[in-house]
Amino acid sequence: MAQQISLERSSISKFLFSDTRLAWFWLIVRLYVGWEWLVAGWEKVINPVWTGPDAGSALTGFVQGAMQKTTGAHADVSGWYASFLQNVVLPHTNIWSHAVAYGELLVGIALILGILTGIAAFFGLFMNLNYLLAGTVSTNPTLFTLAIGIVLARKVAGYYGLDRYLLPFLTRSWRPGSAL
Repeated sequence: MAQQISLERSSISKFLFSDTRLAWFWLIVRLYVGWEWLVAGWEKVINPVWTGPDAGSALTGFVQGAMQKTTGAHADVSGWYASFLQNVVLPHTNIWSHAVAYGELLVGIALILGILTGIAAFFGLFMNLNYLLAGTVSTNPTLFTLAIGIVLARKVAGYYGLDRYLLPFLTRSWRPGSAL
């Protein structure tokens, strides 16, 4: 039988990611990241090359630009990711274009309002990772890093937001024997 070992969290980790005294700090981080996603998503949602009659054309250009970064000794885009872009994204740019635009918008709204903050930050982090894998830098490393912090601090990052009320309700509602 394997011995079970319990690791204690450091006091610094508890303070940074679990102490409500730092909720104001995570609120500022969350609002900044949320605003960045909201603006980026809104600009895409109202743009016809992302969600309108020409949906997919902007994404096609973005993917083709990423495909050009696959050459050289130290390519910006890995071969496996280029294969994903070519075989999964390019044939369905209309669908992916809508998913990107509305995904960015929804992550922004959720982070600003503090709704399911950890989940919203995870999806923002995932989108940043994909942009980085496609060879785009811009604000992605900064947003990626801040999103990791929000995910780690998810218990207090939504404290000044709707999570303060939503999460206790969801926790009670999903217990065995309780009805919604």
